[in-house]
Amino acid sequence: MARLFKRMQKTKVAIIGLGTVGSGVARLLLDHGDRTARHAGRILWLEKAVVRNLSKARDCELPAGVLTDDVDQVINNPEIQVVAHLVGGLEPARTIMLRLLESGKDVVTANKALLAEHGPELFDAARELGRSIAFEASVAGGIPIIANISTCLSANQIESLHGILNGTSNFILTKMHDEGAPFQEVLAEAQRLGYAEADPTMDVDGSDAAQKLAILAHLAFGARVDWKDIPRAGIDTVDVCDVRYAKEMGYRIKLLATADLVDDTLELDVSPALVRVRSPLAEVSGPFNAIRVEGDAVGPLFFHGQGAGQMPTASAVVADMIDMAVGRTAITFRTLELWSNRKARVTPAPNDAARAKFYLRVIVEDHPGVLAQVTTVLGKHGISIASVLQREPIEAQGVVPLVIMTHETSEGDAARACEEIDGLPPVRGETVRMWVRD
Repeated sequence: MARLFKRMQKTKVAIIGLGTVGSGVARLLLDHGDRTARHAGRILWLEKAVVRNLSKARDCELPAGVLTDDVDQVINNPEIQVVAHLVGGLEPARTIMLRLLESGKDVVTANKALLAEHGPELFDAARELGRSIAFEASVAGGIPIIANISTCLSANQIESLHGILNGTSNFILTKMHDEGAPFQEVLAEAQRLGYAEADPTMDVDGSDAAQKLAILAHLAFGARVDWKDIPRAGIDTVDVCDVRYAKEMGYRIKLLATADLVDDTLELDVSPALVRVRSPLAEVSGPFNAIRVEGDAVGPLFFHGQGAGQMPTASAVVADMIDMAVGRTAITFRTLELWSNRKARVTPAPNDAARAKFYLRVIVEDHPGVLAQVTTVLGKHGISIASVLQREPIEAQGVVPLVIMTHETSEGDAARACEEIDGLPPVRGETVRMWVRD
């Protein structure tokens, strides 16, 4: 093997950002060079690793001369061909990527926010410069969903994509379901365990999942959508009582990112939804991710695995680096024309017309005739009721929860009905409404 390595070509690579994922990438390149060489047919030689703070302790040991705090040592080195761009946020990440492309480097990134916000600009720049961008690690960590949608399923028209794309939210909802603990208590635990950031807003309000869904929708359907335009709600408003009621009825609540092709339009949504127990998505626990994809030829497929974490994400980054070194990425990149000026194949549909069953929880005053008022409003909007559960009264407040499951109706009719219900004199607060995904 040693003699074989001596005859192999070297492809010099670099890492910018040696945080959790970057350290994992360095470990794979340095500790398992024989493995990457077998797959690449060449040695991926780690030439430089750029960090902000040279004195910070790292969990990987680098050869002398590799570590630097000067990004220009990568940008101005013509021998470095592939760079793992592992810088978070929008700036200076955007500027660094543009400089890398301009200097003749191919770039592998894990930054989904950057792609969701600046994908067209970055991909146009790469095409003009004859370079490539790979981004498997930007969605669902170690799950190879980008490659599967882009290439393995290219004989299909993808018809739907439903995913659990945020591990933090899934961890929190799993604990709420299994232990009956309230949201804030489980969030604090997630932060202690490192599953949630000090500021968890992007995870728990649905923004992270919406960014990933925008990328997947572009790949799977050719849609061009600003992630901020995707209707979204997070788990930060999910009450533990709703988790309990869903459990009693045979459901789990999951934060689902969904894309459904309806004729020539695409219905997109990120929100908590009730998923039937024992269905594959319902059984995804803890910080794991999963995506259910349905193609017109292949039928339903299910991808499940660790959606974050050091080594799963590093696995995706290094796989992209190997494809870059071999030349596969350049061919795919030119063919797919991602985020190009090519006309979008589908356009996002107004969510108003999307059809689903709904879970409703209404808090009402505890006296006769209130249920009739609520059901009258639902009937007025053409909403048929599948079941009604009247829970135990909350004695101290003199109110009672009504849990209603509807038959299929439109999002618009459900929203308008709930708004009218909230205006009824005996109703307290706003009606909780969630999609039901059987």
